[in-house]
Amino acid sequence: MRRVGFTTTIPLEVLVAAGVAPIDLNNIFITHPEKASLIEDAELTGFPRNVCAWIKGIYGSVVASGITEMVAVTEGDCSYTKALMEVLSLNGVRVYPFAYPGTREAAPLKAEIEKLMSYFGVGWDEVNAAKKRLDRIRVKVHEIDRLTWQENRVTGEENHYFQVCTSDMNGDLDAFEAEVDAFLAKAVQRPERKEPIRLAFLGVPPIVSGLYDFLEEIGARVVFNETQRQFSMPYGIEDLVEQYRAYSYPYDIFHRIGDISGELQKRKVDGVIHYVQSFCFRQIEDMVLRKSIKLPILTLEGDKPGNVDARTKIRLEGFLELLEDRN
Repeated sequence: MRRVGFTTTIPLEVLVAAGVAPIDLNNIFITHPEKASLIEDAELTGFPRNVCAWIKGIYGSVVASGITEMVAVTEGDCSYTKALMEVLSLNGVRVYPFAYPGTREAAPLKAEIEKLMSYFGVGWDEVNAAKKRLDRIRVKVHEIDRLTWQENRVTGEENHYFQVCTSDMNGDLDAFEAEVDAFLAKAVQRPERKEPIRLAFLGVPPIVSGLYDFLEEIGARVVFNETQRQFSMPYGIEDLVEQYRAYSYPYDIFHRIGDISGELQKRKVDGVIHYVQSFCFRQIEDMVLRKSIKLPILTLEGDKPGNVDARTKIRLEGFLELLEDRN
């Protein structure tokens, strides 16, 4: 099957309607057994050291996987994406640009979606049919999320995994839906988890491993994964354009905060971890979050892939002690 990569969540319905295998290049990178070597290869090619590791990992993933077509999100995501497009184009990769309008207006967003549809030769009937197929899976992933925060039967890592996978459905809708079904059948039978501290994870998915497991070892659990939940299109909106207007990740921080605030209250969150990526413009948003959210916030910065380090563990332990004293 023809494979098409993309740099961040796009209107997945278009690729599904076109009958191609959608590949989120972030997921290819972070699950690669030699992900550190992908970054090294990008740096040997000429990528600067002080460029986000995700961009270098995406470049390495495209080269290593042999993907020859990709959609690059030029507005609403990483500011390095345009340069990445140019480098990959020189390497013979066919790149289709897609831009989320900064204004969140419906008309320009619809025009961008229709431009993407024209690239892949599909119309609205096929796209809307694909949306129904995708929404059937998304509803099940929303149930996994509910079991996380409301019934306390799902770990933070499991919640992260299934929601982040909805960006591309692991490239195979039928196989991923079967995996979701199998997990749900087991999860509903589990006993309630008892971690006393409830956390929110804001920001981009982490490049480091072991964070969720360590938190559960020391008595906390993530019950809200902000960006990962957004990948699952959590609002149940039927209109495709409105669905991607409501999707908060590509737009301004204030639109995100509106969603975050309601979820923090609903999920009875005690404290917030804000994860930021080294050399990413989104680090600046930490100032806005701290002024807008009235809960204790710990900001963690990640650089390259690897296990959570000792310094971060010490900071997390101190943060949980603070939350315990508050409770």
